Amino acid sequence: MNTVTVGDIDISYEVMGEGPPLVLIMGLTATMDWWDPQFLDALSRKRQLLIFDNRGAGRTGAPADQKFTISQMADDTIGLMDALGMDRADVMGVSMGGMIAQELALSYPERVNKLVLCVTFCGGENTVYTSKEVLGRLVDRSGTTEEMVARFATLLFPDEWLEQNSGYLGDFTARYMVAPTTDHNAARQFMATTTFDTYDRLPSVDKPTLVACGAEDILIPPENSRIIASRIPGARMVEFEGAGHGFINQQREQFLELLEDFLG
Repeated sequence: MNTVTVGDIDISYEVMGEGPPLVLIMGLTATMDWWDPQFLDALSRKRQLLIFDNRGAGRTGAPADQKFTISQMADDTIGLMDALGMDRADVMGVSMGGMIAQELALSYPERVNKLVLCVTFCGGENTVYTSKEVLGRLVDRSGTTEEMVARFATLLFPDEWLEQNSGYLGDFTARYMVAPTTDHNAARQFMATTTFDTYDRLPSVDKPTLVACGAEDILIPPENSRIIASRIPGARMVEFEGAGHGFINQQREQFLELLEDFLG
């Protein structure tokens, strides 16, 4: 694990593999430990991957008294690329990471080759929100770490899949516990998503774009991905049937095939 100073924070990051660079941006409260190791291993055989903890997540801190914004986290990502001498890259963002990726492509188009937006939304009044019950489970940080992770997993995957893949939860819990995000920083990241809005600006995205989601996503309903794809000229839209918010893990091989085909 490495650390580099970017603006007012020290970002924890890791670079792996060789080849064309691909920046992977994680979602709300998530750290780089949340990436599926098998997914990273497969991608790093052909590409140089940059993974990191966002502002306030895991090992990347932030001044205690500041508010977070999505555009601020896009600036952090560019600052990290600058520090590592990475001029351009393909960029893939998941959930809140997809929001960061949108801002990055809009504010720094010269730094992005291709764009991959997974299980995310464009924000503002055009967002199709989840139910209050699901939102309550998302923000509930009560109980032990194991209980919190088990509750969170029900937002990522359909119940049937969790029952058939009981070993996944133990593995994910172990990775979650490497560097948990504090409640204070989790709240600040969540609030950043509530003020995010790219709807009116998305038609100016001029990068080849892949939009992907799980058709059974209860956390960020798939209608949001359809909206994004309709707003970005030429965007390709793919829904994975039977998959939830964690479709990348649930249907890893199928998504890897799609991703390799898109990135080329």
